[in-house]
This record gives sequence, structure tokens and C-alpha cells, in this order.
Amino acid sequence: MSSSDLFCKDKDKDTSVAELQSGHEPRTVEDEFFYVDFKDGDSRNPVNFSYARKWVMTITACTFAGIAAAASSSYVMGYSSMIRDLDCTLFQATIGLSMFALGIGLAPLVTSSFSEEFGRSPFYIVSSLMFMLTEVMIALAPNVQTVIVARLLGGVFGSTGTTLVAGTIADIWLPHQRGFPMSLYALGIIASMGLGPTIAGWIEANPSMGWRWIQWIHVIVSGMYVVSVLLFMTETRSTVILTRIARQVRKNTRDSRYRARAEENKPALASMIAISCTRPLSLLLTEPTVQSFSLWVGFVWGVLYILIDSISGEFNSVYGFGIGETGSVFVTIFIGSLLGYLANIYQERLYKQHVHHRGPEARLYIACVASIILPTGMLIFAWTARPDIPWIVPLVGLTLFMSAAFAIYQVVFIYLADCYGPYASSALAGQSLCRNILATIFPLFTTQMFDRMTYKWADTLVALIAVVMIPIPYILFFYGSRIRQRSIVSKKILAIEEENQTTRLVKS
Repeated sequence: MSSSDLFCKDKDKDTSVAELQSGHEPRTVEDEFFYVDFKDGDSRNPVNFSYARKWVMTITACTFAGIAAAASSSYVMGYSSMIRDLDCTLFQATIGLSMFALGIGLAPLVTSSFSEEFGRSPFYIVSSLMFMLTEVMIALAPNVQTVIVARLLGGVFGSTGTTLVAGTIADIWLPHQRGFPMSLYALGIIASMGLGPTIAGWIEANPSMGWRWIQWIHVIVSGMYVVSVLLFMTETRSTVILTRIARQVRKNTRDSRYRARAEENKPALASMIAISCTRPLSLLLTEPTVQSFSLWVGFVWGVLYILIDSISGEFNSVYGFGIGETGSVFVTIFIGSLLGYLANIYQERLYKQHVHHRGPEARLYIACVASIILPTGMLIFAWTARPDIPWIVPLVGLTLFMSAAFAIYQVVFIYLADCYGPYASSALAGQSLCRNILATIFPLFTTQMFDRMTYKWADTLVALIAVVMIPIPYILFFYGSRIRQRSIVSKKILAIEEENQTTRLVKS
């Protein structure tokens, strides 16, 4: 690493490291620092990576999210052989499904601070390797208790795939370039939740394979991914890169005044962890916008987990589908996510047309439509899944539900990011916590609910709850700006933006 490529700033004076090392004294007082920054066009700056390199890293990162999502849902297809081999109950097997969601929901509250401190690359390596080992642990499990613990750990390490990917995309793409990569990220998660059970169903249907081979296939895929991480993923967090460069310059020059800006007033790791654990909860408990959208997307996510847990049983009892055929039903999740993705492309056009006069609420056009399609699809599924109606009809309902679920999932991420600016990561962490806790709880009462109410009326109840939630995007669409004006956090954000604007004017 050539130190002459660095760019060091001392308030009003810009000086290269080569000049400082050639005998010229820096024009600064003793207590001031030389700040190490990237030069314009510096190839080490992640936003200046080549287009091809950015896409390789984006696809590699999104793949981890897809692998974790597939592992989350494909697990349910092995219930039958697992119950037989481990002599456990259906409820005990279901706990394994819930524990994965719990791990994904809780782990980011702590691990996000470590990525701020040590960078993203080490987390991809460690998490992908440990995730693979949890799959090995499940495949070799002698009892259901081991499976449950391994699933919890799998959610913890798989959470990297659902949290750091968005950060990686923000690191390497400029704001106006992030739309398509973020859509690909969301598509990878939802679509993989459909593809995983589709493949796993046919593995379970093979008498010589069963649930353990579902896990071994995940081990093989995860192992290949670990290799791809080592080959293609490098550090993308600019503050971490600059800190490493500044540390190296201090070592080379023996001058302690060289600093990265991230090193100034840097909070202790324990303080960062405390903030990352408490601020999302604070926003979730005090901000109406975060509360309403977290509850909405959490309900949608919980229903998705109910469907993952119950589809096999319903199509087996109503249409006599075998395990391989019921696995194929999950293709509706993949098709629905594709339709939702196309809807969000149209939403981006609407956003660009109306953002100037509607602000962040211009993100909510498709969400308003999706709020109606969601219960409609669920009602179609509830009332047409019966022997005298062809099986394709309830699948149309499932597809409509999934297209709406995908649109809501992506809109929630983008809308909260727009509304909460510097607090966006905390707002998103709050909704992620709420979403995954509901996904943890919902499957635990699925079997009892369907046994007592039947599939038809249980699904109808879910649809009616979705109907009650229809006003949420409409209220925020028309009154979101007024709601935020009364928010303490929004006032803080406005103050930060005004301060940044003043700073830019002073510098110019």
C-alpha cells in the first residue's frame, strides 16, 4: 500500500503524505490532526470499485441472504422423517422453525455494533462458516433438543445474511444506484423461502434420503458459499478501511497525528452495543410510524411462517398431495415475489414522479394497493381449498398473497429509511425485531388453531385481521408528514440535517 496515494486534510490545508514525509513540516499546531481521506477516484474507496466488482460482491452478499432464507423454510419439509427418526412430536419439530426466526431477530441487536468496529468482511467469513457448521450439527443431531439449539444458532449466524447485506449495498453503490441491488436483495430472501421447500419436498419424498439429507444439501451449498466469500468479498466499510490506512501511516511515519475521522470521539464498543440494543426498542415503543409498519409487516411475516408450517398438511388432507407435490406448492412464494418485484419497479417510477410534493409518502402507492390484495389472496385461498375446486385456484390466492407480502416487505424497508435518515438502521432493526418475534410466535399455535377452527376458518380469521390493517398505509400516506412533525426523533433528525446543511454552506 503506497502512502503517497493517501490524502490527508488539516482543516483548511490539504497535504499528501508524500509531501509530509519529504521533510516539509505540516502547518498545524501540536494538538491538531491530519485526517486521512480517499482521493477522488481512489480505487480503494468502495464506491469507486469497478462495476463488475460491485455486482460480483452484491450477488455474493445476496446469496447468503438467500441461503439463510432457504434454510429457514426448507426445514419444515423434513417433519415426517424427523418425527419418526427422533421420536419427537410435531410441536417439538415446529419449535425448530420458530427458533431460527428468533435467532435472526435478536442477533443483529448485538452483532451490528461489531461490524461497525471490525468491518463487514470478517463477519461474512465467520458467519458463513459457523452457519455451515450449524447445518452439520442438525444433520448429525441425535435428538430433537440438539436440532432446536442448532436452529437457534443457525438463525444467529444466518442473521448476517439479512442485516449486513443492506449495509454492503449502501457501502458500494451511490444512493441513486441502490434501488435495483436492494430489490435483488429482497427478492433473494422471499424467493428463496419458496425455492427451498420446493427442492426439500422431493428430497423428503425419497425414502433413502429424508430430513438429514435436506440438511446435508444445505451443508454442501453453504460450504461452496464460504469459498466464494473468501474469493470475492473484501472490506466495504469505508470508515474501517480509512482507519486501517491511518494506522499504517502512523506506523510508517511515527507521527500520531494521522487519523481517520471515524477515530475521533469514537464511542466504546460496549456503548455501541448498548445503543444498538436500546435505540431500536425505543423507536419501536415511541414512534407511531415505526410501530404501525412494524406491526403490519410483522403480521405479514408471521402469516408467511404459518403458511410455511401448514401448507403441506392442508394440501395433503384436501387434495391428497404427497410430500414432493406439497413442496412444489411453495413455488407460489417464488412466483409471488417476482410479481411483487415487478410492482416495486413501477412503484419506483411513481416515487420519482411524486416525491417532490409528497416526500417519503411517495413510497406508499403500491403499499396501499398491496394492503387490499393481501387479504383478498388469503380469502381466495381459504374458501377455494376444497376437493370440489381444482388445486390451481387456491394457488392463485397464495400467489396474490405473496406478491402483496413482497411489496409490503420492501416498501417498509425503503419508507422507514427515508423517514428516519441517520436513525434508519435503528428503525429498521426495530421492525426486524418485531417481525421476527411474531414469526417466532405464530407457528407455535398453528397446529392447534387449524385443528380447532379447520383450515378454512383459520385462514379466514387471518384474512379478516389483514382487512383490519388495510388503513395503515393510507393513514401514513395522507397524514405521515403530520405524524412525523410531532415526533421527538423527527425533530432531532431535522436538526441534524440543518446542521449538515450549514456545514456544507460554510465549507463552500
